Amino acid sequence: MTDATDQLVRTPPTLEDYLHLRAASGLTPKTAVQGEGALAGSWCWSVVRHEERAVAMGRVIGDGGWYFHIADMATLPEHQGRGLGRRVLTDLLAQIEEVAPDGPYVTLMADAPGRPLYASTGFVETAPTSLGMRLER
Repeated sequence: MTDATDQLVRTPPTLEDYLHLRAASGLTPKTAVQGEGALAGSWCWSVVRHEERAVAMGRVIGDGGWYFHIADMATLPEHQGRGLGRRVLTDLLAQIEEVAPDGPYVTLMADAPGRPLYASTGFVETAPTSLGMRLER
């Protein structure tokens, strides 16, 4: 259950909060330079603040026309299980719906802990039609 002091905002977290949320929630840690690029280069954000601290976040990268990719879905462990991830995801999808032309293509990479949430909001696996790949160096 969300706390009365939880506030959903559509502004990016601070760089410090972004880096902390990624690392503390189990996502791959990033450098400050990488974080600055993520903060500046995102199409939109949804962040839950608790007592002025970012405790959950997600962002969308994309072209604003037809392609939108949800990234950095993260909730601090001590705030998990309260529906904050669902709140962030629902808000990101609402932001896409508010401005995107009909038929947007919305993707995400689903780590195991998030799959039930994503499936419950309508996301489906794309395999075998397409399979996510990444460049490894």
